Amino acid sequence: MEPTEKQQRFLRNLPGVDSLLELAWKDTFFDQVPKTVVKRAVRRVIDGTRDQIMANEPTDLLKTGILMEKVKAVVNNAMTPNLRRVVNATGVVVHTNLGRSLLAKEAVSRLAEIAATYSNLEFDISKGKRGLRYSLVEDLLCEISGAEAAMVVNNNAGAVLVCLDTLARGREVIVSRGELVEIGGSFRIPDVMAKSGGILKEVGTTNRTHLGDYEDALTNETGLLLKVHTSNYSVVGFTADVPLKTLVALGRQYHLPVMEDLGSGTFVDFSRFGLEKEPTVQESVASGADIVTFSGDKLLGGPQSGLIVGKKDIIEGIRKNPLTRALRIDKLTLSALESTLRIYRDMDRAVEEIPTLRLLARPLSDIEKSAVHLAEMLKDIGDSRLDAGIRDDVSKAGGGSLPLLELPSKCIGIRVEGMSANRLEKQMRLNTPPIIGRIEEDLFIIDLRTVLEDDVSIICQGVARMLKKE
Repeated sequence: MEPTEKQQRFLRNLPGVDSLLELAWKDTFFDQVPKTVVKRAVRRVIDGTRDQIMANEPTDLLKTGILMEKVKAVVNNAMTPNLRRVVNATGVVVHTNLGRSLLAKEAVSRLAEIAATYSNLEFDISKGKRGLRYSLVEDLLCEISGAEAAMVVNNNAGAVLVCLDTLARGREVIVSRGELVEIGGSFRIPDVMAKSGGILKEVGTTNRTHLGDYEDALTNETGLLLKVHTSNYSVVGFTADVPLKTLVALGRQYHLPVMEDLGSGTFVDFSRFGLEKEPTVQESVASGADIVTFSGDKLLGGPQSGLIVGKKDIIEGIRKNPLTRALRIDKLTLSALESTLRIYRDMDRAVEEIPTLRLLARPLSDIEKSAVHLAEMLKDIGDSRLDAGIRDDVSKAGGGSLPLLELPSKCIGIRVEGMSANRLEKQMRLNTPPIIGRIEEDLFIIDLRTVLEDDVSIICQGVARMLKKE
């Protein structure tokens, strides 16, 4: 469509790239900004203004001051890191969208040191020759789990894939129909099995599977018995499954390997804190499973990784699989994982120093103190429009783990006169750093279980800043 006469006049008066750049080079705001970023921002603003002229014939968009403020906003956005800190006020401890598990301070310190220096990633210092990167954490994994051997890949999906590819390519893998799980990102056990070359053979029903179901399904083509822990959902009521130890005995009888995918694996028995019982890695190894896979983050509280423990001869075969190289982890993950595993040598210390464990086991009385403190700080803002009250609620473990667990918590429910809960949530989300909460009963909810000590003042400042703008 041809522009109208009025639009043509606006377009002729629209400043050019060079004129806006000349103004930018005189403004100290742009002193530390790469010139390429400034040029791209200027072009983006001019193009956007041209589109607005063609859309609605604006009368004030051509003012130089307005255009330069837009350029600064674009530059600010371009210079802000895409991956940045947020305040997790959702009450979900292992929040997949918010980065899952927080690393222990010791792991963060070691990671920074290794990142900034050379390291013995694949160099055996004692022998003076090339070493194996997996050896840096293998002894620790074996010490904690009781397994004969261990290795690490980049996540648990990768661990399951490389194990199935090694043990059962072209052969049948028998698994209970009730354990064909799907996790985040539409990752499904049947799909990864197909990708590995294994042939899925389902047994039992959704809610009940018996030992006889496995035994009846055995053929000369059977390569593996697989048990998958349903860590992200629970089937209750009229149910039956085959314990790992019983499945291992069947495997021994027919000379078949048995593998268990724990998903969100843990070294800690959560029932000691009065929480829902979750099978530990040590229990799976003690049951005799040939291979056990689990996540290094989630309930373990380390960096994202897939941990594989089990029989030495099988681990050796997995190491030789070409997929292992494609799935291997880097020095930063290894550093953080090693530091986390060292903490697990003392389980009481692990609960104190590994943030995921500490937040899951956090006493309600401690959460209440934080809630009272935040409520008092919000009251001191002194804005009559603000209503912030303490309320009882429940937190979640998250990360596809402990699906039935409800952790008693204390929350702050915030309401602002003249503002909807959705708008309030958006304003908090656009804060720097973003404050991520949830909406319930037309209130913006801040769950104190996952709010860190330093986050309390950030939340208060964010609310005060938002009220000032409104």
